[in-house]
Amino acid sequence: MCIMAMAWNAHPRWQLVLIGNRDEYHGRPATPLARWQDRPGLIAGRDLQSGGTWLGVAEAGRAAIVTNLRGYGGPRSDRTSRGALVTDLLAGTGRYADGADLDDFNPFNLILVERDAARFMTNRPEPFRTALTPGLYGLSNGALDAPWPKTLALKADLLAWLTGAAEHPEQLFDALRQEQLPEAGITPASPSDAPDEAAASPIFIRNPLYGTRCSSIIAIDRDGRGSIAERRFDAAGESVGTSIELFRWEPA
Repeated sequence: MCIMAMAWNAHPRWQLVLIGNRDEYHGRPATPLARWQDRPGLIAGRDLQSGGTWLGVAEAGRAAIVTNLRGYGGPRSDRTSRGALVTDLLAGTGRYADGADLDDFNPFNLILVERDAARFMTNRPEPFRTALTPGLYGLSNGALDAPWPKTLALKADLLAWLTGAAEHPEQLFDALRQEQLPEAGITPASPSDAPDEAAASPIFIRNPLYGTRCSSIIAIDRDGRGSIAERRFDAAGESVGTSIELFRWEPA
């Protein structure tokens, strides 16, 4: 994922609302959002090149999302896929299920939610983990809550939804479709590790080589009832399908 906004324990009804776009090369194969047969209880899209995921939920009571991190050079092919970290954290099994060995990966930011707790992790400039207090957060390819124009805009749209009726999470797909770059905020100081991405880009990237592949919305109420939705886009930036899965977090 390359941009997300999250409301964690910040609304009377919703324990978690997380929205984001995955920006990636269109030629990189992936399967749509679905329940994984080999990881029971895990619901996510799947990167077919490396086998992991960029965002998902687990009925055991977890949600996670990862973004690339700028400013530390391009990705190294000898590193473990960042998607493996997300997958193991969600499943609660595997080498990276405890969030250790963060140096195994190319630069990343990650947010993990586990029922009544949320954590932020990164591995640059060194491995770092911290608990997140209730609130509204934004994340792209820089530091957590770095005031990039598109991050500020997405947080503002999520806040507007939360302070409105806050009844239909799928309405947030409109916020993820914005193609105009806001004027407010500070543009990134470091170039993207994807050569085909502009130094400063809008929330939705329409590009035939590297662009927004899908938009995702996770919404979980305080009883643990949730939905995860994914809308996919082709190289022309046109919608080619939407998937929605309903679930309920198991009691602790």
